[in-house]
Amino acid sequence: MSKVALITGGSRGIGKGCALELAKAGMDVAITYVGNDEAANQTVKEIKELGVKAKAYKFDISDKTACAEAVEKIHADFERIDVLVNNAGITRDGLFIRMNDENWEAVINTNLNSAFYMTQPISKIMMKQREGCIINMSSIVGVRGNLGQANYSAAKAGLIGLTKSLAKELGSRNIRVNAIAPGFVKTDMTKGLAVEKIIDIIPLKRLGEPDDIAKTVKFLACDATYITGQVIGVDGGLSF
Repeated sequence: MSKVALITGGSRGIGKGCALELAKAGMDVAITYVGNDEAANQTVKEIKELGVKAKAYKFDISDKTACAEAVEKIHADFERIDVLVNNAGITRDGLFIRMNDENWEAVINTNLNSAFYMTQPISKIMMKQREGCIINMSSIVGVRGNLGQANYSAAKAGLIGLTKSLAKELGSRNIRVNAIAPGFVKTDMTKGLAVEKIIDIIPLKRLGEPDDIAKTVKFLACDATYITGQVIGVDGGLSF
């Protein structure tokens, strides 16, 4: 039986790149999304063209009940879950002093609480399997902070703490838990930024591509059998 990867927010951007990369590695792939049916269907089509099983699940990742129901459905459809990539995320930027409750809670719920809602039931599945790999998509701003992104930074930093704690709790069951901290990557989230100024401070002098992150996900999922509890910076050298 093929291994199964589940990528939240997997219909586009970094999530889509991860889904395709794991499909290339021979895994069946489930993706979650919340809004864009066309993008999700296109991603599923591209995954299937790689010769593996694929299916998209539409639900609100910030809703605990919806997550529990989706995990149950995905497990029934695929019979196992070997890799979980907690990738879903949004931004609601603004200076902290002016940030309203709605924008704070939206980012925390989608970027951090969703990882709890998805990981808890899936970790139980992995414990029964006696193996698994969980990858949390953090960010360079979860390590360094960023002006106007207190909510996003707090959520992404929370994922790092979650990663390290779960690595200790689940290691004895052969479940590895790591985080990736991307820098500036060419996605919808970085559109409109002052790219030239950003590139000036990146040692590799370019923005990242979704494939740069996806290949790191593949490494952690397929090859890094003795790595757990780590935060891997994929940022062109920006964080050192």
